[in-house]
Amino acid sequence: MSLTQAIDYAAISPPLVIAVTALVVLVGDLFVPPGLRRAFAAATSIAGTAAALGATAWLATTSARHTFCFSSGGCSYVVDDFTLFFQVLFLGSALVVLLLSVALFADRRIPTGEYHVLLLSSLAGMLVLAAARDLLTLLVALEVVSLPAFVLVGLRRGDPRGGEAALKFFLFSVVSTALTVYGMALVYGVTGSIEFGHIAAALGQLRPHRGAMAATAAAGVVLVLVGFGFKVSAVPFHFWAPDTYQGAPVPIAAFLSVASKAAGFAGLIVLLLDAFRPYADVWGPVLAVLAAVTMTVGNVVALRQWHLVRLLAWSTVAQAGYLLVPLGVAATAHGRSDVVLAEAVRATLGYLGIYAAMNLGAFACAVMVSRRSPRGAITDVRGLVWSSPVVAVCFAFFLTALAGLPPGVAGLFAKVVVLQAAVHGHVTWLAIVAAVNTVIGLAYYLRVAALMFAGPGDPESARSARLRPDGAAAAAVALTAVLTVALSIDPQPLLHAAGLASH
Repeated sequence: MSLTQAIDYAAISPPLVIAVTALVVLVGDLFVPPGLRRAFAAATSIAGTAAALGATAWLATTSARHTFCFSSGGCSYVVDDFTLFFQVLFLGSALVVLLLSVALFADRRIPTGEYHVLLLSSLAGMLVLAAARDLLTLLVALEVVSLPAFVLVGLRRGDPRGGEAALKFFLFSVVSTALTVYGMALVYGVTGSIEFGHIAAALGQLRPHRGAMAATAAAGVVLVLVGFGFKVSAVPFHFWAPDTYQGAPVPIAAFLSVASKAAGFAGLIVLLLDAFRPYADVWGPVLAVLAAVTMTVGNVVALRQWHLVRLLAWSTVAQAGYLLVPLGVAATAHGRSDVVLAEAVRATLGYLGIYAAMNLGAFACAVMVSRRSPRGAITDVRGLVWSSPVVAVCFAFFLTALAGLPPGVAGLFAKVVVLQAAVHGHVTWLAIVAAVNTVIGLAYYLRVAALMFAGPGDPESARSARLRPDGAAAAAVALTAVLTVALSIDPQPLLHAAGLASH
């Protein structure tokens, strides 16, 4: 038997391009003159990410690809509609974060080369994670996503808040990884395979029986869910998120809130549908309860926040709950049908795509505001419309979209899709909880939006405190605003792509 196999380099081209770009930035940072390093690293990273996005677009025009396959069937790396959906989401989010990061290096405490290399390394892990179809590849990709993120959070030299945030992030991640590995070990011990298709077949044969093996498999499934609960910041595994977002540079907080969270959902969904589907009656109720608790805690605690980024952090916790709602349809007997589960995944993916545009836009505006008011208090946005009317209007637009109110009706479409999936899956109580939480969320979103249009205490000082123009950040705000407006007008293309990815 040959120990070699053909590698489809076209299939792995997106993460390969990002990995090569990271190496170019790393080596170039050693030889490029100091005065040009910032421009070189930013331009190379943006160009490499755009090239990877182009490779992903090309793959979308071809049929599904497989590589690193097992002799017994199944493959470790699969490029299908699900993979492409997430890879486009990751690369698009990374482009926005890179644009937001351009002005970050005016702070000399952040090393330019290391920052871009770490960001690109985490991005490469995300691209592989979306295509992973065995436990080992998934686990390695998950760690490649997480390890650079720890360093990015605390990369600013001499910042005690950043160091504390990075330490909390690291400690919680270590515990979650240990639980995930233990759960995967139990699943492997019961099924004798790491390939998702074989795991699903073995669990399907085991599920009708009652005994130690079936109980061990159920315990393994639940432990893996707990580990991924940390990655998506679901309650009660969310404690790291607010402190980490507040202590990290704001562009990195944006990266964690969208790209890293999406990576967690990519791994969670592919595990649930491709490997753990026979145990839907076990993980379904767990996810339904997690969704309800996460939404409620995130929204209620956000009401009491005074720090802008911390408020957005609690908002992302609540949004994780909404994303989990459709997956909770497996809590019912009706939810175990393939059609209903596919519709549930479509709802989660559609919400995730809309959420990414809205939330990145909100963080992009927060980045611009934080340069004028480093303290980051919510009260610092009071009268923002008088000093920076365009930023105020865009920020208010993103907040109302997250709340699900006009004119940002993209958020309303997303919430309707999620509620519809819960109702069709006969988990009506969860839909009611989500609807109530949507009303709670209005309070803090609208409070911040209204504050921007309030009269300033001193009009002259407000006008003199105009935000300094930043072309890259302005481009990020404009890009996310255009996407959110487009999704508000016609979300159907995104929902169609989500539908293809869910099958």
